[in-house]
Amino acid sequence: METFATQREFVEHSSFARDRERNTSNLPVKDIDAPILDVILEFAELEHCFTQQCCFGHFVHAEQPDVESLLPLPAHDVGEVTYRIAYLALCIEHSAAGKRLREALAGIASVDGEYVQFGSPGWFGNRYPNSYALQVEPDRFQFRDQAVVPYPEALHIQRVRDLVFERVRSVLGDELREVGTS
Repeated sequence: METFATQREFVEHSSFARDRERNTSNLPVKDIDAPILDVILEFAELEHCFTQQCCFGHFVHAEQPDVESLLPLPAHDVGEVTYRIAYLALCIEHSAAGKRLREALAGIASVDGEYVQFGSPGWFGNRYPNSYALQVEPDRFQFRDQAVVPYPEALHIQRVRDLVFERVRSVLGDELREVGTS
């Protein structure tokens, strides 16, 4: 699956409120990876965006073959690791608040420019205008939803992923404070 495309400019999205209501009222809470459930629930509180899909990222290896495992990598080298991409895909409203949010999320890519991308994947944008995704994936695999990497690189990806979601939480806190004062 191709997962990345350059960030697009905002366009009008006349059905945004209806699309947001449909997506937030049917949030599949049981299907959301537990480590980021709080993130998705907080995004649902913001009127200027809605989550389309998300994944915490999974590390599959000889000692952990479960492709849905949320366990961190072990402390010892396990050889090659199949990393299944961590990402957050949102539809963002074409508004001042939406632009602020988009810029804040785009800024998170600076955590590690070789492992974090922000853009407008077509497979989301074809469904909803103003779709954006923040993903953690080595640049050389940025167009794929998984990659086989050596253990030391997998450890680095895990650290970057955790930092990215920490920064997302910080952006969410800022957004929730901002809309609380409006």
